[in-house]
Parts: sequence; C-alpha cells; structure tokens
Amino acid sequence: MLFNNPTIRKIIEIPLVQIRPSKTASRKVYSRDKLNELAVSIEKNGIIQPLTVRKVTNMEYELIAGERRLRAAAICGLVTVPCIIVSCNDTQASLFSLTENLQRSELNFFEEAESIKNIISCCHITRQELAVHIGQRPSFVANKLRVLDLGFDERKIILKAHLTERHAKAILKISDETERRIVLSEIVENNMNVMQSEEYIDEILHETENKKRQFKCRKAVIKDIRIFENTIENAVNTMREAGIPAVKVQTENDDFIEYVIQVPKMPTGHDGGLSA
Repeated sequence: MLFNNPTIRKIIEIPLVQIRPSKTASRKVYSRDKLNELAVSIEKNGIIQPLTVRKVTNMEYELIAGERRLRAAAICGLVTVPCIIVSCNDTQASLFSLTENLQRSELNFFEEAESIKNIISCCHITRQELAVHIGQRPSFVANKLRVLDLGFDERKIILKAHLTERHAKAILKISDETERRIVLSEIVENNMNVMQSEEYIDEILHETENKKRQFKCRKAVIKDIRIFENTIENAVNTMREAGIPAVKVQTENDDFIEYVIQVPKMPTGHDGGLSA
C-alpha cells in the first residue's frame, strides 16, 4: 500500500561515511552561516533529534530526513550520528522525506513545490493521493505548484529579496514575462510588502485592461472608416461607369481625414442625352 507507515526500528550510531544523500532530496541550497550555527549547537549539545535513514546494503544507508544535521555534524567533526532506521521502499522514502520537510518548514516555497512535483512524477501518484498522504486538501498541492510557473531567474530574485510565497503568487497574475520582470524589479527596489505589491499589480492589470478596451474600440472605429471609404470608392466607380468622370480627392492632417468627390459641371444646355 502506498500510504502505509514505514517500519521504524531502534536508534543506532552510524558512521557518516556510510550515509549517502537521498536521490530525491528536496533542499538544493544551504546557508553556510546557518550550517555553522547548527554545527556549534551540535558540538555543545549533541544531535537531539536523530536522522532518519534506510538500509541499502550491509555497509550503506540512504538518508531520508536530516541532511542539515548530517552536514553540520561533518563540519564539527563528528564521526558517527544517531539514526532511526526505517524499512521502506523508494516511494515511501520519498513521501516520508517530503512530509518531514513540509512539517518542519525547512524548505523555501520553491523547494517545496519542486519536491512535490518530483514526488508526483517519480512515484506516479496523483495530486489528490499526495494531498491525502500529507494531510492537506488537493487545492493546497495545486497552489504550492503554481510558483513553478516563475522562471529560474525570477525565483533567484524573489529568494534573494526575501519575498514571500504570496509575493510570488501575486506576481504570477501578470502573464507577460517581460512585464513581470519589470514589476518584480519595482517591488524589490521599493521594498513593497505583500499588500502593497498586490495593490500595485492590480493597478497595472486594471491599466492593461483599459488599454485593451481602448485598442478594441480603436479597431472598431478603423473598421467603420474602412467601410465608409469603400462606400465612397464604390459611388465614384458607379459614376465613372455611367460616363461621369468623377474624381475622389483624399487629404489627411493631424485632426481629420477629408474626402472630396469632384464631378465636372455639364455644359450649359446639355440635357444628358435625353430628348423632350
């Protein structure tokens, strides 16, 4: 069964050299300063919460949860670390790792989204199944994944500026990537909070919608003018076919377009070929 809890065994000390990183590790970037702080704490107090691993071979274990603790332990020179060994398959290991990271809030929201995406893909499960496992609604999973619509460079800017997940989702309201980058720069430069950012983006979207309406209106006016031009052209052609050498003269300036139809006067006494 997909959602069975893995079998948990007792805590044992395992040499660091026998522990390999998880193949589906969620976290990609680690703060060196925070790792050093954790290393100092471990050096003074030891590792309070054991790491979680699963046995791969007689001499090798795969890390499921606790990579920050593992890295910090290496920094402060520990040879072994306390571990809880669980018996689980690849799918259960991935789900177990994701659940712990989500519950401990060790990941930034982009890493959370990437982790969710990878587990759905690797484990061949649906968003609904994952939502059940982590105790959330399917909408929670869908909302988490939305931030992945932002490009890599946009994510870097957001994280560097310490913007929140709500910032990211507000920025996603703008579909044009170039305009989105400009808006993101404005938010960062002006140090806007979430509410200010949302109001700023709503104003931009409102202006964009007004421009679209004006453009549609202009297109309709241009279309009407072209119909009018065709009507004039057809009238002039009809007169020419009837033997009247009519001429259409068009002039244009900044304020208006002027159409003049010139029809030569008939000679005095000319009856147009009609007899009394």
